[in-house]
Amino acid sequence: MLKKSQRLKKDADIAKVLKGKKGVFDAVCGVKYSKNGTAVTRITVVTGLKVSKRAVDRNWIRRQYQEIMKKMLPRITPGYDLILLAGKGALDLDFSAKEQRLENVLKKSGLLANSRLPENRVF
Repeated sequence: MLKKSQRLKKDADIAKVLKGKKGVFDAVCGVKYSKNGTAVTRITVVTGLKVSKRAVDRNWIRRQYQEIMKKMLPRITPGYDLILLAGKGALDLDFSAKEQRLENVLKKSGLLANSRLPENRVF
């Protein structure tokens, strides 16, 4: 789970990002983003009823994307509010395929650095 300071929670903040014109989309996922004026990147994941009618499935997808974002957060440019929109195809993909597609979407948007951090890093 993301830290509390890294979560985008307020309806007004979410509406502001959704009204913005910046976004990159794939067949399975998409990202809407806008600058937030702080040094912290805040993230929320939206999984609608079109993905699945079952709340169990939507929550499962949401948790997977939150975990992927948690891993990618050190590589994301700070100071942005991000809304990750999960599409219907997300239910059929495994974790690594979701991770790869989201990485491609973030690279297209210019928010993700191209270099990978080592997996065994110590902070």
